[in-house]
Amino acid sequence: QVQLVESGGGLVQAGGSLRLSCAASGRTFSTYDMGWFRQAPGKEREFVAAISWNGGSTYYADSVKGRFTISRDNAKNTVVYLQMNSLKPEDTAVYYCAVKIGTSYLRPNQYGYWGQGTQVTVSS
Repeated sequence: QVQLVESGGGLVQAGGSLRLSCAASGRTFSTYDMGWFRQAPGKEREFVAAISWNGGSTYYADSVKGRFTISRDNAKNTVVYLQMNSLKPEDTAVYYCAVKIGTSYLRPNQYGYWGQGTQVTVSS
C-alpha cells in the first residue's frame, strides 16, 4: 500500500522555524519528482515547492522563496523535507507532500499520490 506520511507541523510564533518531513512507503519514489503544497481554510490548494528526483533542481513559489528549502533523501525509502524559516502568519495552512506524475510542477492535478497533510499554524 502506497503511503506518504507528513510530520513536523505545529504551532510556532512569527519569525520561527519548522521542518516538515514526508516519508514514502509501499513503493519506491526515488525516480519521481516530488512537491509540497498547502491549503488554507477557504482557499485553493497552492504550490509551495518541488524537487527533482535526484535533488538537482528545486522550485519555489515566490511567496516562500528565500525562506523555505526543499530537500530529499533517497538512501532508503524516499523522505522529502521542507525547512521553513522566518515563518509568517500567512504561511498558516495544512501542508501536503505529493508525488509528481505529470509535467507541471505548479498544478495539483499533476501529482498522483498525496499525504494526509500536517497543520502549520503561525501566530502573530
